Amino acid sequence: MALEITKHNSEFSTVGQISPEEVSQIAALGYKSVIDNRPDMEGGHDQPLHVDIEKQVEASGMQFAYLPVISGAITPEQVQQMASLIDSMPKPILAFCRSGARSTNLYHLALRT
Repeated sequence: MALEITKHNSEFSTVGQISPEEVSQIAALGYKSVIDNRPDMEGGHDQPLHVDIEKQVEASGMQFAYLPVISGAITPEQVQQMASLIDSMPKPILAFCRSGARSTNLYHLALRT
């Protein structure tokens, strides 16, 4: 199944939950970094853990960051952390959460810092 990636600009995109098996496809698309904004176990036991995705991301030569945020409860500290990640990580960056909406909201808030 093709990933439904939303490209916000040449440096930043978002997508819904990814699996470790999709990481090679993400690398092939040219992404250099992946940010996971979804808390582990939010979706139950079927949701891949961030450590499993992180292993695949790093094995594919990309950088990984885990910045879990709760939907509807983004804190100013998380916005600042996201802004720092966007500034420091190799681009293009792909951020994900359950549907991509939370990562998109966090991105737009980070742009304001």
